[in-house]
Amino acid sequence: MSTRAVLEVIALDAEDAVAAQAGGADRLELVTDMAADGLTPSAETVAAIRAAVDIPLRVMLRLADGFAAGDVRRLVEVAGRMREAGAEEFVLGFLDADGGVDLDAVERVVGVLDGCRWTFHRAIDRAADRDALRKQLDGMPGLDTYLTAGSATGVDDGLPTLLAEAARGAEPGYEQRVLVGGGLRLDHVPVLRAAGIDGFHIGGAARPGGWAGPVSAAAVGEWRRALDGP
Repeated sequence: MSTRAVLEVIALDAEDAVAAQAGGADRLELVTDMAADGLTPSAETVAAIRAAVDIPLRVMLRLADGFAAGDVRRLVEVAGRMREAGAEEFVLGFLDADGGVDLDAVERVVGVLDGCRWTFHRAIDRAADRDALRKQLDGMPGLDTYLTAGSATGVDDGLPTLLAEAARGAEPGYEQRVLVGGGLRLDHVPVLRAAGIDGFHIGGAARPGGWAGPVSAAAVGEWRRALDGP
């Protein structure tokens, strides 16, 4: 018997959050500014969404477009403010100029999260060496998920990598849940589920009207049914 798959939906505001929960989302990723691929939302937005729904929320810790950490001192301050606003789960990921994991930045930010659970996001898809990144992060407090398409260009190109990594689940650095997102379509679901992958992340797929429009409970429901199907 396979476990129920986790469906995570990107929410920009409380309206999105309510629709995503109604459609069957298990968790939300809270961001702002999708033109920059998702940055840290305001503490007010986090608090409003927390008040509107009762499913888990993961808050993006990212201050600028790209995968460099930037001002780590400010990142640490923002992470602290999010904790004060009630955030208990997070999303982050930083690379250095050579495409390696920026371990110093990750450690400093994780240090203020008090053991909260977090996702290393799609920075892994831009890493020079995915395997080295996973091994360097192995044992990092709170890290329980990798959000990845398997490729910087999306799931179509990344599928072989996703399937290969899912098969390594017992190895050090591979115990974390694989949360697939980035050009993910419903037709990818059967092959990913067959490989034992049980995490799925959607953004635009939950918004029939595009990013200018809200999350659709019906669109989320279609994904819920696909993930729960035989």
